[in-house]
Amino acid sequence: MKLDDFDFDLPEGLIATRPARPRTAAKLLVAEGEGIRDLTVADLPDLLGPGDRLVLNNTKVIPARLTGSRARDTGQGTVVAKIEVTLLEPAPGGAWSALAKPLRKVKEGEEITFSDRLSAKVLTIAEGQMQIAFNCTRADFDAALAEAGAMPLPPYIAALRAPDEADKSDYQTVFARHSGAVAAPTASLHFTPELLETLRQKGVTFTEVTLHVGAGTFLPVKVEDVTTHKMHAEWGEVSAQAAAEINATKAAGGRVIPVGTTALRLIESAAVAEGEIAPFCDTTEIFIYPGYRFRIADALMTNFHLPKSTLLMLVSALMGQERIREIYAHAVAKGYRFFSYGDASLLLPKARNGG
Repeated sequence: MKLDDFDFDLPEGLIATRPARPRTAAKLLVAEGEGIRDLTVADLPDLLGPGDRLVLNNTKVIPARLTGSRARDTGQGTVVAKIEVTLLEPAPGGAWSALAKPLRKVKEGEEITFSDRLSAKVLTIAEGQMQIAFNCTRADFDAALAEAGAMPLPPYIAALRAPDEADKSDYQTVFARHSGAVAAPTASLHFTPELLETLRQKGVTFTEVTLHVGAGTFLPVKVEDVTTHKMHAEWGEVSAQAAAEINATKAAGGRVIPVGTTALRLIESAAVAEGEIAPFCDTTEIFIYPGYRFRIADALMTNFHLPKSTLLMLVSALMGQERIREIYAHAVAKGYRFFSYGDASLLLPKARNGG
């Protein structure tokens, strides 16, 4: 299985740099069985109903991009230099791993100041990253970070425009509860409180899980044989209640439909048998590519993914490689908007009538 098997041509003009407004106005490509329909996210209540359970990732994106300064005493006096820091993930003990530009000039033990309320000490530097300890924790840290930080837009959006104030709400789901992600579960960005309520009235049920999406989600696959690729680790939790809800739906013959690849990867990580999931609180490095046997997920709502990405491999595992090529060719031809702020797809390997 070669990396080039997951390549496709994508015109740059189809890369979305802003979300659809309202959120539910985004296009929704529905691939069910052998068919394809062009709808919008607002049509979702007509596609789902009693027996369907949507699994939502309630992680909350932190404003992980920081601009700071560091001061150093030299023979010519105190020199102050600007530094750009991107938080990656929390480390045991309360520290954070982070990227820095320019990292080569940073020294262990020095302090970086981001605002009057937020600063950090550099603990260690290794393998192109640093570990830093902030001057505050918990609610104080959240408040200071919200004030000083910017949303960590994906590289393919950041290359086209700078983050701004609108991204603080645009790049956050309406059910975000637990801070820790540095990338959004982007399929969930299409939901509004009104859409969730309409789905509830249609008999759709919901289960929330938490997977803190890491910056590694944007790392390119660098090996030609994709089966040798190693995934980044991300922390996730499936509560006892969430596991019970999913198991009840599976036992009743209903459909479990994760919203986003992050929710799908988490529930498959927590699977203990065909159709059975257990509570889970750990890191996962699960890599799903063609040949994988899904044990929990029956379908998937997701955005459109990068060529040669692990997420394209995941949807290829769910639908089949040839089928995904057909779906993506249709999306390009019809002008669907791609990636984090783009349009959505509802991938249903089997039609309702079993076809």
